Amino acid sequence: MKKIMFVCHGNICRSPMAEFIMKKLVRENGIADNFQISSSATSTEEIGNPVYPPAREELKRHGISCDGKYAVQVKKSDYEKYDLFLIMDDLNNRNIMRIFGKDPENKVHKLLEFAGRNNNVADPWYNGRFDVAYNDIYDGCSGLLRYLTEREEI
Repeated sequence: MKKIMFVCHGNICRSPMAEFIMKKLVRENGIADNFQISSSATSTEEIGNPVYPPAREELKRHGISCDGKYAVQVKKSDYEKYDLFLIMDDLNNRNIMRIFGKDPENKVHKLLEFAGRNNNVADPWYNGRFDVAYNDIYDGCSGLLRYLTEREEI
């Protein structure tokens, strides 16, 4: 089983969008049983809060529900429990390294690496463009799934 955690700053926009997009992709491909997919925050600011309403609405436009998701923070002990941590931007990388201390197994990657891009996922918290964030995240999740299936890791 492949254990994946998506990580952003608050776990109310981008990382839960990624969690539920990826869950939909693996379900549609009939391989959901091969995955454990979750999301978390690097900060404590939004812990316990539900997915931000505009993010929830963007997912809903694509037929995806995120009901029951509440923000949680990534913990140092998660490093041993997961195979991959997909971060949304450079700031997330800096903050997750503060939590983990190091990444000896090369588990932390920018999500858009898997879409052939080395840039950050657009942050809708600041620009209000949840559609752009959705497209970035969808591209990254699709690329990640392709990468994992090509390497037969699932």
